[in-house]
Order: sequence, then C-alpha cells, then structure tokens
Amino acid sequence: MAKDKHQEQVSCNCGAHHSHHHDDHDHHDHHDHGHNHDHHHEHGSLKSQSALIVVSALLLVAAVIIEKNTNLPTWQLLLIYLIPYLLIGHDTLKEAVEGIAHGDAFNEHLLMSIATLGALGIGFMPGAETEFPEAVFVMLFFQIGELFEGYAEGKSRDSIAHLMDIRPDTANVERNGQVETVSPEQVGVGETIVIRPGEKVPLDGVVIEGSSSLNTVALTGESMPREITVDDEVFSGCVNLSGVIRLRVSKSFGESTVSKIISLVENANEHKSKSEAFITRFARVYTPIVVFAAIALAVLPPLWQSLSFAPLHFEGAAFATHFTTWLHRALIFLVVSCPCALVISVPLTFFGGIGGASRQGILVKGANFLDALSKVSTVVFDKTGTLTHGQFAVEVVHPERYDERHVLHLAAHVEHFSTHPIGAALRDAFSEEATDGCAVSEVEEIAGHGIRARVGNDLVCVGNTKMMELVGAQWHDCEHVGTIIHVAINGEYAGHIVINDKVKEDSAEAISRLKQLGVRRTVMLTGDRRKVGEHVGQLLGLDEYHTELLPADKVTRVENLLANKPEGTNLAFVGDGINDAPVLARADVGIAMGGLGSDAAIEAADVVLMDDKPSKIATAISIARRTISIARQNVAFAIGVKVAVLILAALGIATMWMAVFADVGVTVLAVLNAMRSLKS
Repeated sequence: MAKDKHQEQVSCNCGAHHSHHHDDHDHHDHHDHGHNHDHHHEHGSLKSQSALIVVSALLLVAAVIIEKNTNLPTWQLLLIYLIPYLLIGHDTLKEAVEGIAHGDAFNEHLLMSIATLGALGIGFMPGAETEFPEAVFVMLFFQIGELFEGYAEGKSRDSIAHLMDIRPDTANVERNGQVETVSPEQVGVGETIVIRPGEKVPLDGVVIEGSSSLNTVALTGESMPREITVDDEVFSGCVNLSGVIRLRVSKSFGESTVSKIISLVENANEHKSKSEAFITRFARVYTPIVVFAAIALAVLPPLWQSLSFAPLHFEGAAFATHFTTWLHRALIFLVVSCPCALVISVPLTFFGGIGGASRQGILVKGANFLDALSKVSTVVFDKTGTLTHGQFAVEVVHPERYDERHVLHLAAHVEHFSTHPIGAALRDAFSEEATDGCAVSEVEEIAGHGIRARVGNDLVCVGNTKMMELVGAQWHDCEHVGTIIHVAINGEYAGHIVINDKVKEDSAEAISRLKQLGVRRTVMLTGDRRKVGEHVGQLLGLDEYHTELLPADKVTRVENLLANKPEGTNLAFVGDGINDAPVLARADVGIAMGGLGSDAAIEAADVVLMDDKPSKIATAISIARRTISIARQNVAFAIGVKVAVLILAALGIATMWMAVFADVGVTVLAVLNAMRSLKS
C-alpha cells in the first residue's frame, strides 16, 4: 500500500506493516498527475488485498469442511490449513522477520506471528486440541484490520487532497515576445505570466492586464468567486474562471502562498498532541513487556504447578500437561495485547481533524494545537482587520449649507495627494474625483490639523476641529461614532463627514457562537479611541474591551489575562498576523485572520484562517473538541476491552475468538470511529 509521510509515522510504532512500500514518500515530489497515479495505485492495492482476504476465507471454510468430514491425521490437516495461513499471513511473517533483522522486533507482526505459529503447533502437544482454524482466522482478521486502516488512511489523505491539488504543474511565462510553458520554479520575480480560463494561478503576482473571476475555494473553503482586475493582487492556488489575465510575478515559487500552505499541511503531523506523544512512548515500552509477560505466563505457572506436587522432584509429564494449558492462555494473551487500536486510531483521529479543518479553510499547524484549541476558555481579539475590515469608508455626510455630493466632491479633491487611509476613503466615496476636471492648487498640509487647498475658485479646508478653529469656522459635533472630518469652504462651515472602519458581517455571529461553545471571556484590544472601541465592543456583545493601547500594552494585557485564566484552560489571541506577532506568540494559541497571502500570518500563528471570517474561530474550536473527544473514546474503549479480555485470558476463560475481537475487532471499530473526525 502506497504510504505518505504521515502514514509512515502513524504506523511506525505499531509495527512496520507498510514499511516495505516507499513509492510516494513525499507529497511534494509529485505533481498532480503523480498524485493521481498514487491514488490509483492505492486503490488497486486495496482491491488486491480485499481479493486476497476473500480467497483465503474461502480456503479456510474449505479446510474446516474437510476437517469435519474426514479423519485425516494432524500433520495432514496442518498442511491443508497452511495454504490459507501462508496466503493471508506471508506479509505479516515477513515483516516480523524483517523487524528482528533490523533490531525492531517488538511490533504487532511479531506478536501475531508468535501467537498464530503457537496455535498451529499446540495441536501436536499431548492432550491438546488442534487450533488450526483459529490460527488462520487470527491472520485473516488481522489483514481485515489492515484493510480498514488502509481505507481510513486513504480517506484522511483525501481530506487534504484539495490542498495538494492547488499545487500548479506549469506556468505560461512571456519571454522574448513568446509564451513559454515552464515549471513554476523556473519563473523569476518581475517576469510576466499569462493565465487562461480554467488554469491554476501558479505564482503570486499583480494583475497588469485583463479581468476575471477567481475560484479560491481550495485556499479559503469559500465557494463565492472573487472578482479581480488591473492592479489587484492574486495568490497562487486559485483557479482562473473566466478572462485571460497577465500577472507580474511578485514572489518566487518557494515563497508563494501555495508553497507555504502545502509545506504547512505536510509538516503538521510533526507537532504531536499530548495524546499521540503518550501513545508513542506507551507502545515502545508496552510491547516488549507484553512479550515477556506472555513467556512468563506460559512457563512459570506450569513450572510452579509441577513443583507444588513434589517440591524436590520435577515431573516432566505434569509440566508438559500444564504447559499446554498455559501456553494456550499465553497465546491468547499475545493476540489480545496488541496495541494496534491505540497506535493506529489516535494519530489517525488527529490527522483526520486537521484534514477536516483544512476543508473549511482552517490550517492547524499540528495536532498539539488541536489539543490546545479544545481547551480555550478566553478569546482575545485585535479589532482592526479582525473584527473590522481594516479599511476606512465614508459612513455618512452631514452637510451644513451645501448638498452631500458637493461637500464630498470638494473634500475628495483636497485629499487628492494624501496617502492617509482617510484620504483614500474620501476619494473612494467620490469616484468621479479624478475625471471631473476640477483644478486643485495651493495644497498645504497643516500638521495636526488637516489639509487646505484651492479647488477651482474655492478655498477648502478639510481636517479636525483645530483646523476649523484656525480658519474661524463655527463647527459642531456629531452624534455618530467614528472619525469626524470637518469641511470649511471660504472660511464658512460646510458640514462634516463620518468615516468608519466597518465591522465585519459575521463578527457578531462569531462572538455569539463562542459563547454557545462555553467560552467564558471575550476581550477586544485596540489602539483606537475609547468611543470607537466602546461602540464596536457594545455592538458585538464582547465581555470587555480595552482601547488606546500601544503594541506593548497589548502584550501586557494578554499576560494579565493569561495569569487570571481558569486552571487547565487556554487563551487564544486572534489578530491579523501582520502587526500582532508578539501577542500571537505569547498566547496559548495564536490565530491569524485572513492568512490568504499574508506571510506574517502563516509564520506567526498556530492556526491560520484563510479567509476573513471571525466565525471560523468557533468552527476551529468545535473541530478540535470533536477530535479530542473521538481520540479519548478510542483510548477508553481499546484499553477497557483489552484489560477485560487479558484478565479472562490469564484465568483461562477467554477463547482465541475473543482474543481476535479484543485486538483486530477493537482496532476496526476504533479506526471507523476515528474516521468521524474527517467530517468538519
């Protein structure tokens, strides 16, 4: 069965049942057609494994019928049962031998091999019944368990396949007047690439010609197309839906959005959760202890029973009789004690959780962060760019003597050369400003006041209350919360314009959903004025908000909140990932908003939300809690069943059939349960 990096890690501690396949060791060594090949290869492997199981099962049934209807000697029956046994079990036996040869003997293949070979041999011991069918069935059921595991791992891989699919195969680059098709790695920054309808955007860049719609679902989880035109920034991994566009490349392939995302997902399983780390350590210690315990169970009780009848005289015949009984119990003990259900299902659960989150446009950098997310009780938000869009826009115009359009028209002209976001908001609100032909002269910026300029024949002043007082205009305040821009024309007050950073459409929903999940404290930190912060905080229903903070003040506030959080819970900080890196790093969980194209977000945060929706925070916490719950269910179920059957095995009550259920049956059920984590 073809394995990727994750799957090898999943399997390594439970044994090496797939280690002899190394066909597609790394995702990033293949392009899309390579992935398709691997997918077909894996699909074919599962089909051939299923066929092998069916044939072996039919041969086992045939062998049982022959045994029931004939009186063949034991050695002839053994030969008949060896056919299905070797057919279904040759891989397991081979892995056990390879494990011993490589110094990694203590894995489930060794346990299965000892148990089944012992069951085959026990029939030749005095007074013992043959257990040939049981031996074949153990191997058969073990392969069924591996089939389920392979299927589940394939599903887990499919859950992040949409992220692997965003990797582009080629780029169409313009060179010397010709369009050449090359690998994206061969395109340099500043070169021009052409993207036709239906093609993936291979590299990050800026549109220099054309307009189109982009499908960003692979990056953000959102199906709504994004409209782009000249001067818009475009990120690799999107799919061009309509027009032909030309892009000037702004980042090399290694630094592009698509490369960073693929790298992040591939390396996510390097960060193990506490549960996974415990299971890994547990398996390394547990398996050799089980082997030696089984040997002790087979040898010590019969030895004690033989000596107890005559302390100074060892009875060989008595020992042989007792040894047969206790060997049978020891073999059952070995089958039961396999840690497969834990070692396979727990990492599979976390990988499924990470895959399910990625389908929603939520990138979790490792299973340990799912652990941390599940315990979040305090969520701290930055305001600008997180709960609000971070883009100023004109909210309302209150004219005094002129109409709204005239006041806005003059203010936009005065701010024509301004680089401040306020100026950009005024120009955006009056789009004809650049083409209406009005002459602007005598532009003067007065520090701390505003800008004064002559528009046509009018002297227009745009700024704060200090500017109005400077020119003697009788201004008045506004009941709206926001940035108030006052306008005076020829020394007379003409009105004011309210500019605000708009609250995101789903910010209120985000806070509401977090409270429904039991998050005890929602806090907003902002550098904005008190009035603006209070307005946003009250509008969204936040528990508390702190305004007029410097970046260093935010760190101090977060440290105070960390010191006062409930025992055993975590604090998550949500920021835009650009200027919040110190706070993102300081929090238990750093969540970056709008990671699409933001290098700082991908670098600084533990969890990256690829779109700008704060409501995805609640989704991420829900997925994390569900994943942890499934992992705990598997651990409790597997350990509970195994302990019960181990005790029964030691007491001689458990049969080999019960042992098979306690090992492979529990593994199959745990894997099926783990697959629920794929649903986001």
